[in-house]
Amino acid sequence: MTFEDYIAFGIFILLWGGFSWATDGRRKFRRVSLTRLMNENRRRWIRNSLNRDLKMIDTQIIAGLQNGTAFFASTTIFALGGCFALLGATEQVQMIFNDLPQVFRTGRTGFELKVGGLTCLFGYSFFKFGWSYRLFNYCSILMGGIPMTADMTRDRQAAERAAERAISMNILAAKHFNAGLRAIFLSIGYLGWFISPYVFIVLTAFVIFVLTRRQFFSEARTMLLEDGL
Repeated sequence: MTFEDYIAFGIFILLWGGFSWATDGRRKFRRVSLTRLMNENRRRWIRNSLNRDLKMIDTQIIAGLQNGTAFFASTTIFALGGCFALLGATEQVQMIFNDLPQVFRTGRTGFELKVGGLTCLFGYSFFKFGWSYRLFNYCSILMGGIPMTADMTRDRQAAERAAERAISMNILAAKHFNAGLRAIFLSIGYLGWFISPYVFIVLTAFVIFVLTRRQFFSEARTMLLEDGL
């Protein structure tokens, strides 16, 4: 590990933390993020469920969210397995690196540390996806606890409180899902570290640029703004 490696890793953590802070849905900038707009749509969806007795639509939506979360959780498990396999093939990888120009070479310890960091990155994603799946499950239970339309006439405020609990749980589940997905995206930039710390910085900055554009300048965001949110 060289001084440039430590600098590149520090920049990676700063960019990751800064982007997460700016797009977690609670920060109110002059330019609204896509995450915050979607949180408002989540509120609209669950509040709308107060006006119908049949919750089949809502359960299908939550089932779709859970299936997507389960898919990414399974994917990170395979990625973790690949990381452990890579650790077992250190000798072969070192032979490949030794044939590359000096700027691309790395020591055995440095390589193993980088693979360990990648393993932690995928492990973090897995726990985020796993917890998100559980929270979506809790949200479906809370949705089932929302009173029927006929019962709301007796206690409208209680029904609205039940809906707000489901909304908060759904937004929290989405927050953890986004955190796991963000780590998956940033793992692409992390792979550049195996080539060079400079490639690591450039790829990480590129990934953050793409994610920032999607959050604040994408067509999806414009479409939601046109909806009056």
